[in-house]
Amino acid sequence: MHPAPRAVRRALAAVTVALLATAVGCAPQPEEKTTAAASGSAAKNCAKGGLATKTSGKLTIATDEPAYEPWFKDDKPANGKGFESAVAYAVAKQLGYDKSAVVWQSVPFNKAFAPGAKTFDFDINQVSISDERKKAVDFSSGYYDVRQAVIALKGSKAAGATSIADLKKLKLGAQVGTTSLDYISDVVKPEQEAAVYAKNDQAKSALKNGQVDAVVTDLPTAFYITAAEVTNAKIVGQFENQGGTPEQFGLVLDRGSALTSCVTAAVDALRKDGTLAGIEKQWLSDAVDAPVLK
Repeated sequence: MHPAPRAVRRALAAVTVALLATAVGCAPQPEEKTTAAASGSAAKNCAKGGLATKTSGKLTIATDEPAYEPWFKDDKPANGKGFESAVAYAVAKQLGYDKSAVVWQSVPFNKAFAPGAKTFDFDINQVSISDERKKAVDFSSGYYDVRQAVIALKGSKAAGATSIADLKKLKLGAQVGTTSLDYISDVVKPEQEAAVYAKNDQAKSALKNGQVDAVVTDLPTAFYITAAEVTNAKIVGQFENQGGTPEQFGLVLDRGSALTSCVTAAVDALRKDGTLAGIEKQWLSDAVDAPVLK
């Protein structure tokens, strides 16, 4: 067979190089390189105090009303007191917005991560990151690792529970749309349908009045409730994280928001430099270990 003409050989070589380049481009990239590239991109586009926010020069942050302790102090998100208020202002500062440039907005918990356009730049309200919620909104990286806990009145049959099996015959309650409610249905799987409440206040009232045997909340909230609000109640125990991955609270943003990478970079920086740990120690120091329910 005669050798191919030089022009044809060159053309074949060019096609081969192109195909190899395409294959390399489509190949999975190492996670650390991808993350580094994303972080670098975020850094370039996150001009301090000059982000494409809802209101130019301002950062609009949303949370529910009332704003509960220990996440907020005195139901005043703007005072900088309480874990989430402090985190919000730390993120704002990292993004280049001082306290005077932060505007607070009231948004119901369940509405914050519902489908649809948002009126805020980000929402902070103990919203757990989940794949299901990611279908409707964006999340920052996690700013707090959390566990769920069970609260019951002292001396009640629920107060003596030491395992998940002990909870199955109880009437349990939790706030609508929360992972607390998910733990009841997916982990405990009680014989009675869970009582669902629009607000944690309603769940606490139901516990006080004996309408439920126990309620489920995140652990820091459980410590606050039993210490300051329902003092004749106790923390029965906490659940282990499911699936080996810690449950985390994340900042909620509009689906596809241009701010997501910037806000995530800010949270990551605050975790890396120890700011988040310091804020947690200041405001959530009571949230220590509780018995684990298995």
